Amino acid sequence: MSEAGKEKTEKAKADKGAKADKKVSKKGVDKSAGTQIAVGEAAHDPNYVPRFKKRYFDEIRPEMMKTFGYKNVMQVPRINKIVLNIGAGEGSQDTKKMQAAANDLTAIAGQKAIITKAKKAISTFKITAGRPVGVKVTLRQDRMFEFLDRLVTMALPRMRDFRGLKGNSFDGRGNYAMGLKEHIVFVEIDYDKTETVWGMDIIINTTAKTDAEAKALLKGFQFPFMN
Repeated sequence: MSEAGKEKTEKAKADKGAKADKKVSKKGVDKSAGTQIAVGEAAHDPNYVPRFKKRYFDEIRPEMMKTFGYKNVMQVPRINKIVLNIGAGEGSQDTKKMQAAANDLTAIAGQKAIITKAKKAISTFKITAGRPVGVKVTLRQDRMFEFLDRLVTMALPRMRDFRGLKGNSFDGRGNYAMGLKEHIVFVEIDYDKTETVWGMDIIINTTAKTDAEAKALLKGFQFPFMN
């Protein structure tokens, strides 16, 4: 190959690499690796992978293939998304309380929470249509795995008189629902600066077709079920 040809080839490679780097810095996504990376982490370690995400691919998926006899890795159930919700009904009359709940959920999730509004009026609870009634956030991919890790290893052990999670709170379609009485069990919340302690609902949506498969999946993530 001539010198001119070599220079042209090297320039093409450099341009291609520059474009890839630009995609990672803007979107936090490494297209070549096929793995989404949190934007904050991408600047420090482009090879960052959440601990629980690695556990799924290295341990949980192979074990479930043996247990349930899946013939293809695509058949193995996985967590699709996690929805966090704080029903701040009492805060519907107080804008500051509602915003405080949104700020706390944002801190817990690592993603901006949105304020939900009533679709219709409920006179019994003095709620009118369009009035704020709670806050929620939906987590996917890396942030979802990071939240799971913090939930299992730090938040649940801090619950008072905790004896385990109910093992029958599945909906028959592989989804699991649990509730926390106090959102302050998360280390991201400063108890001394918290005026209101909120209850919190956590919905884990999986691709499992049965509750047994979904339960085995969550057990792989060290969910402490009672039964």
